[in-house]
Amino acid sequence: KCVFRSLNTVNFITRLSALCLRKNRMQHRHQSNRRPAIPLGSRILTDPSKVFEHNMWDHMQWSQEEEENAKKKATENSLVKVQSEDQEILPEKRRQEFKTQKIPSEHIKIKNDYNFSLKNGMFEEGEKYWKKNYGGGFTTMQGCVYNKNQVKALSDNPQGKNCGEELGKVESFPGCDAIYRILEVGCGAGNSVFPILKVLCNTPGTFLYCCDFASGAVELVKSHSSYNSAWCFAFVHDVCDDALPYPFPDEILDAILLVFVLSTIHPDRMQGVVNRLAKLLKPGGMLLFRDYGRYDTAQLRFKKGHCLSENFYVRGDGTRVYFFTKDEVWNMFNLAGLTEVQNLVDRRLQVNRKKKVKMQRVWIQSKFQKPLLSLQSPEETTKGHPCK
Repeated sequence: KCVFRSLNTVNFITRLSALCLRKNRMQHRHQSNRRPAIPLGSRILTDPSKVFEHNMWDHMQWSQEEEENAKKKATENSLVKVQSEDQEILPEKRRQEFKTQKIPSEHIKIKNDYNFSLKNGMFEEGEKYWKKNYGGGFTTMQGCVYNKNQVKALSDNPQGKNCGEELGKVESFPGCDAIYRILEVGCGAGNSVFPILKVLCNTPGTFLYCCDFASGAVELVKSHSSYNSAWCFAFVHDVCDDALPYPFPDEILDAILLVFVLSTIHPDRMQGVVNRLAKLLKPGGMLLFRDYGRYDTAQLRFKKGHCLSENFYVRGDGTRVYFFTKDEVWNMFNLAGLTEVQNLVDRRLQVNRKKKVKMQRVWIQSKFQKPLLSLQSPEETTKGHPCK
């Protein structure tokens, strides 16, 4: 399961990264009601008799009967809710257990030989992006990178003058010298971290931050032979703790990876988490999201008595999982001030060829961008800026 999720994560990053920074074309090429320019997969089942010839089929369309059956199963397994007195999400004792949980290294398979080629990916496109949109010259203010026009826009208002005064006063922090920074939230044991680092070590000016709730997972990342503090900083962080600071300033990240993390958080806290992450992005920065979709096989398999609230369940090991619709995802990121670049439902048919079992998998895959300062009004430009 860990390796399968890791491969999905790496494939997700690879497929999305190629278009992360193509600002001029992304708005009309990635509307939510269109098929993405880079397909999520190209293995289409055209002959039902060959369904067991492969482990996965892409772009599956559900029949009305399948859709109704899925809704019926979800309704049935939600009839019996977990008792309210047992619904406290991660009580303090359990939280501490998660934070200090040791992860046996022999149970973790981290491979560095994934096909993680970014020849046309985020770093190559990022270089073109900077040259095209920043003219090769940029200035750092409060850890943010601005071109000369954006600096002028900031300096033409009182808040901009304050920012100018603060220029050069930013304290040193991990990755402070980088010009392209990525954060992976919920890095686990590093199954996505190390393929990314394999690219970063050959890409000057880039830096990766990665965090996880469990200190054991972070320690495992740090102890890996491929971990290098010159390109990476791993740290323990609880994204639900609004008072807990990040080890770097706001508005410095070019990309955030939020993959199968938000679904583990209580629905009441999700918006706050998204809002906080949005503040970490620099203008033009991108948040890449992938998580469970409504009526995924994992949701339909829950038995009665595991439902906490609508579409929110507890597994046998105590972990929680929520199943999203793309409208819910759009609403959360839109409220956080991010603009949709891509937001779609990824439906696939997963097959167990040995047992002759078919499973309908549903994921939500999205990209949301923080608007560029140059596209905002003076009032919007300074709204939420760390110097304000």
